[in-house]
Amino acid sequence: MSLERKVKKPESPKGVLAVERRMHPRITIEFPIDYSLLDGKTNYNAGLAADASEGGLLVYLPERIETGSILRIEIFYAKGLAFETITATAKVVWSDLASKLRWGEHWYGLQFQSIDTENFEKLKTLLKEATRTRP
Repeated sequence: MSLERKVKKPESPKGVLAVERRMHPRITIEFPIDYSLLDGKTNYNAGLAADASEGGLLVYLPERIETGSILRIEIFYAKGLAFETITATAKVVWSDLASKLRWGEHWYGLQFQSIDTENFEKLKTLLKEATRTRP
């Protein structure tokens, strides 16, 4: 005689359910960035950061980059009348290659790999300011 009980799973609702898996909320931004492959074989190129969090960025870049590549990145933003930068290294964790056909650019999800305390504090401040200025 078995003591196992069959547990009936609750039925899931019909339709699509999207579950947020990110640890940090994404904030919509638009800041220019410079980037280069960490291997040092390429010069800096320009791109655009479209959203950001304490864990990473969504960027639009003009070239195809392999998932898993490590990039040196520099984010440019205005603080008062001066330009500031945030520097870090980030890993390409996903790409949307279909975007090249639609918009003429590649979309990538970057996850921060290394960012020092000073730059991380600047990033947190920038994200807080961006949430305050949203309509």
